Amino acid sequence: MISCAKDKDLNKLLSIEIPNGFPQPVYQFTDNQPTQKGFDLGKMLFYDQGLSKDGTVSCGDCHQQFAGFGNLDHATSHGVDNCFGARNAPVLFNLAFKDNYFLDGGVTNLELAPLNAMTNPCEMANDLNKILAYLKSEPKYQQAFQKAFDSDEITSQKMFRALAQFEGMFISADSKYDQVKARKAQFTDQEENGYQLFKAKCASCHKEPLFTDNSFRNNGLDIVSTDPGRATITALTADEGKFKVPTLRNIEVSRPYMHDGRFKTLEQVLDHYQNNIQPNKNLDPILKQNLALSDSNKTDIICFLKTLTDHTFLKNPKFSEE
Repeated sequence: MISCAKDKDLNKLLSIEIPNGFPQPVYQFTDNQPTQKGFDLGKMLFYDQGLSKDGTVSCGDCHQQFAGFGNLDHATSHGVDNCFGARNAPVLFNLAFKDNYFLDGGVTNLELAPLNAMTNPCEMANDLNKILAYLKSEPKYQQAFQKAFDSDEITSQKMFRALAQFEGMFISADSKYDQVKARKAQFTDQEENGYQLFKAKCASCHKEPLFTDNSFRNNGLDIVSTDPGRATITALTADEGKFKVPTLRNIEVSRPYMHDGRFKTLEQVLDHYQNNIQPNKNLDPILKQNLALSDSNKTDIICFLKTLTDHTFLKNPKFSEE
């Protein structure tokens, strides 16, 4: 637990509960102690469409709470001027436990993660100077920054730190799976069978308890786009077609799937791994052998995956737009 009390200005310092079994956070909030006012400011910024070029797109438009802060039913991000990006919008939770962000790992600090969305021409399409000018022109932000940082100076660093305080509190660890691990619930027979199959067939990449090993892998898709994945960052041929292994928490509600959102159902995802792995020079060695899943195996695995849905998190009013 990262815990504190209240400061002299009664700006309550917030504590972050580290769920049982989780690793220590990578982002420690060492220089960005979360406070209630900082969190509130981060929430304002997250849901404010005024941060986009034309005032039509907020962070929360592509990262919807009910979808695990992913983008339900959108194959790729949908930004200003009806522009569609190249990649599926990733879910946002348990972010403090990651050491890099995006499907290519292009950002290594939680505070800097929103910058790409704000400036990407197919997302919010703005620039920092215009965003800061907007914030400085709004009395509500003048007051909010003063309360959060005890200063009326509005800077990009403070903006990103407030967003990190808000998003860093997105902890998802209260699914049925978590309740079973805490001995507060039991799997059905089908869920238990699915869990055992999952551990045998899937857990080498989707490691518990985060359900990702945070690695980059080529999973045998026919890469029909020009997106080189991790190689965008490293420029290494060996990284072409490799993307971040996504978490499977809340996977039931965060469709569609894969980096380009090509699959609409979990059944299609398992069919890919069962029947449609495409050979290529960077294919992950784990996928060079058939998973040998029967139809009933796939049904049971999906049944287990649905136990990773954290309804408490998805409906928590603390994170909802007001």
